[in-house]
This record gives sequence, structure tokens and C-alpha cells, in this order.
Amino acid sequence: MMRIMLKSKLHMATVTDKNIAYEGSIEIDEELMKAVDLKENEQVLVADVNNGERFETYVITGKPKSGTIALNGAAARLVEKGDKVIIMSFGLFEDSEYKGPKVAILGESNQILQMKGESGCC
Repeated sequence: MMRIMLKSKLHMATVTDKNIAYEGSIEIDEELMKAVDLKENEQVLVADVNNGERFETYVITGKPKSGTIALNGAAARLVEKGDKVIIMSFGLFEDSEYKGPKVAILGESNQILQMKGESGCC
């Protein structure tokens, strides 16, 4: 049986910018994307810790080592700069191939404080 399982997670990221006049998506620092195996255009679920909003969007690559977490388009109306968010992606796995998610715990400037599941999920 295939199951939908957590693949990648950026935990407690800080929203650095928002731009309503944009076609949509979430821009994420390329280094953070690589750390948790997120790809450009990958679907993500975003949970805003400050206001409880949860929404889906897709990833666009941000400048490496910039710490960028920017919400664009309609999703920008659901967050404020400085909000803490959890960014998650999921995959479809057989029980035998799933080894757990790659998780980055982030600090105030969106630097990685701790990695969990560094060996990867599959």
C-alpha cells in the first residue's frame, strides 16, 4: 500500500516579505530548499503559527543564503512579515521505502539551527 507521508519540513521559518501583486507562490532560500529536498514548483502546505492559517502553494527558488521566506499573490494576504510558518511537503511512499522526513529547525534569521532526518526519506 502507498501512503502519503511527510517528506520535507522547514519548522518555524520567519516570513521575510510578502507581495500581493505577484502571480503566486512561496519564495524560499535555495540553501534551505536543498537542506530539506524541496524542488522548484513543488507543492507545499504552509501553516502560519501566528494566526492559524493553513494554505497550499508552490515553491520558487530564492537567492542562496538570503534567508528569504516570501509569500506572493493571494497567499500574501494570509501572513504578515515576521510571522512564524511551518512549510511542509508530502510524498507517496511504500512502507518499505519511507525512512522519515528531512526537517530543518530554523532560527530568527531563517538559519538552520538543527537538522533531523538528514539521511533522507527514500
